[in-house]
Amino acid sequence: MKKWLIPLIVITIIGFGIYQWAVGINNTSVELEANAKTAWSNVESTYQRRNDLYSTVIKTVQGAADFERKTLNEVIEARSKATSMNINVDDLTPENLEKFQQAQSQLSGSFSRLIASFERYPDLKASQQFRDFQAQQEGTENRINIARDRYNEAVNKYDIYTTKFPNKLLASWFGFKEMARYKADPGSEKVPDVEFNF
Repeated sequence: MKKWLIPLIVITIIGFGIYQWAVGINNTSVELEANAKTAWSNVESTYQRRNDLYSTVIKTVQGAADFERKTLNEVIEARSKATSMNINVDDLTPENLEKFQQAQSQLSGSFSRLIASFERYPDLKASQQFRDFQAQQEGTENRINIARDRYNEAVNKYDIYTTKFPNKLLASWFGFKEMARYKADPGSEKVPDVEFNF
């Protein structure tokens, strides 16, 4: 056996091992990134479910001629902003995620004011559509929370994998970047005052 053949075989084996390692990091990163993007799509889908649910209540309220138009218009405007605020799944930056979150929070706040004003309209509150809405609202909010948690879990797996050494070296070279997590709304850490009137 020729002397130059042994180093060539060793270099080939090492090169193949490095290639396999690089391919493994890339493919796993692609898979984890795709899972996180799918989880984000599920977040958007659950918010769409809530928007559809809200539109049912808006139509019910619009039918009540004497209902407060200002409150209703705030909800309609906030819903329009929230439904028009979409994030490209390839551009899930902290800034874009914060804008999305703000639009959804604005909708939730204005809708809460709308629901609170129902107390002054017993006929509207007693309607079948409103009762159906109440039955579905809690489940929808739970779905949103679960979808956001699953998104954060998927992002966490992706971020850990792509930022661990030595994966970080190749992941950044392949163009994998840290993804934004869904965070609590500002002020949500404060416990709200709840009053029970008996």
